[in-house]
Amino acid sequence: MIRPARPADFAAWLPLWQGYNAFYGRSGATALADDITAATWARFHDPAEPMHCLVAERDGALLGLVHFLYHRSTTALAPTCYLADLFTSAAARGQGLGRALIEAVCAAAHSAGASRVYWQTHEGNATAQALYDKLVARSGFIVYRIAV
Repeated sequence: MIRPARPADFAAWLPLWQGYNAFYGRSGATALADDITAATWARFHDPAEPMHCLVAERDGALLGLVHFLYHRSTTALAPTCYLADLFTSAAARGQGLGRALIEAVCAAAHSAGASRVYWQTHEGNATAQALYDKLVARSGFIVYRIAV
């Protein structure tokens, strides 16, 4: 079952969030500060925030998460949906949860009147790319980032 995260889900969501961050090298000395995690979780439950969290649940256990947010665009009047984070537990991989979470974000975005959903992944994440390539064509854009 894919559903919005509830405040009571924090203890079950946290290991998934930590797993996601560890996958991208944000653990140990480079781990996210606890206040960032706390603020992120709070934003999901603040109706004034454009950030959202869906979780995949089976038999009372959380097996995956997806975080997304809405923002304005210079190329469309409707909001755009950015799928920020997608993660499933190792035990749940290969069972269609990633696809189901992406499809749930697309359904939520459609309901919100968004014009598109987009996301990025690391160039070395071949497993994720294999799924994404089945769902949609690559945009051709390369992401650059600079800290300010």
